[in-house]
Amino acid sequence: MNTPITQKLNELIQQKAISLHVPGHKNMTIGRLDKLKFKMDMTEITGLDDLHHPEEIILESMHSISKHPDYDAYMLVNGTTSGILSVIQAFSSIEGNYLISRNVHKSVFHGIDLTQQQANIMAMTISDTSSQYISPDLNHTHFDNQKLAIMTYPNYYGECFDIREAIEILHEHHIPTLVDEAHGAHFSLPHFPKSALEVGVDYVVQSYHKTLPALTMGSVIYIHKNAPMKEEVIRYLGYFQTSSPSYLVMASIELAHQFFKEYDSTLFFEKKERLIQVLEKTGFEVIKVADPLKMIIRYSGYSGHEIQTWFEAQHVYPELADEYQVLLVLPLWHNQDTYPYDDLLNRIQAIELPAMSKREGTDESFPLPFNEGIYIPRAITSATWIDMDQAINKVLAQHIIPYPPGIPIFLKGERITQNMIKLMRYYLQQGGRVEGINNHKILVKDE
Repeated sequence: MNTPITQKLNELIQQKAISLHVPGHKNMTIGRLDKLKFKMDMTEITGLDDLHHPEEIILESMHSISKHPDYDAYMLVNGTTSGILSVIQAFSSIEGNYLISRNVHKSVFHGIDLTQQQANIMAMTISDTSSQYISPDLNHTHFDNQKLAIMTYPNYYGECFDIREAIEILHEHHIPTLVDEAHGAHFSLPHFPKSALEVGVDYVVQSYHKTLPALTMGSVIYIHKNAPMKEEVIRYLGYFQTSSPSYLVMASIELAHQFFKEYDSTLFFEKKERLIQVLEKTGFEVIKVADPLKMIIRYSGYSGHEIQTWFEAQHVYPELADEYQVLLVLPLWHNQDTYPYDDLLNRIQAIELPAMSKREGTDESFPLPFNEGIYIPRAITSATWIDMDQAINKVLAQHIIPYPPGIPIFLKGERITQNMIKLMRYYLQQGGRVEGINNHKILVKDE
């Protein structure tokens, strides 16, 4: 029997792979997902209610998923993407452009593509810590009849900005707001950053599965009680989610929220500090960011992709690597978890680091595009794959997306420049995965 997915998953289990990546249950070692049973994979029989018309147990469960009195919670069984698409589509009937930060997830661009309406891209600031996008530059944003602003908070690397000030500015210009807080479902726990729910955002989507112990695809959209287009958004949730929602995913959201409400962060910070000591003693540089759940690891003279291979040789799997660093997503350690913490420390100590290096060429970097712009959805029906070195002055027919984090670096419809080619080649040389590039070929519009 040819079952490559099953075989690979079993291989990782047999290797006792240790997770420093999403999902938040960390290979079922965090939280109480042991309460789930495969026999719970049921459908909407009598007594099990209906996610798309909740009146009984699902409605009761959603009422219990409360983080702020000003918001109603709706379960998302098709991930945060389904919530993002629903909000964007609901606002498509209103005149005006969308207003987006450049570091929005690819699902935002997909949603805008579906509407076939324009988006203004806000200029961005770049983090001195991670060299990644961190916040939109609202002080230099031109406000002109925008109907919905979409921002990412925190960024993928756990860095935050003054979300309160940003929302105040947008609301002063009468622009409703959607915040993609995919990586902040644990925010507002003691000693963690505050959630965007604390500052009056109209719509907040959280990927419970990324940092809380929920099954993958288990997310929540929080809708402010006074949010414009609220009923339209709820209607589109039924469009962008399966008509056969998983009761296992819904139950896992429920359990994850209970975990959130009861969580004591004391043990987490004790174990994190010990982990930092082991990493530094081994020879790594540890960089802390605003979100204590995220940790950046570096080693002088080596790329994040090289560091990643050293961890994975010990069957320890980070979240992502880039040209500068590796990103770790820590577990929310708690009493009676089954996370292999001591084994993790031993495996890190077993890494034999090469001598630190100042190798030629390792300091070369290519800056991210950070200027403001306009995104115009284009239906490109005729396109051809060509070698990217031959694509200068051609028009991109699909986004170029390093993955993770899934943020488009170059957009469909942009005309290709020499610097863009250099950056694409650089990403490939660093060993990263880039959606939109196949065997050094990219898809360009036929002209």
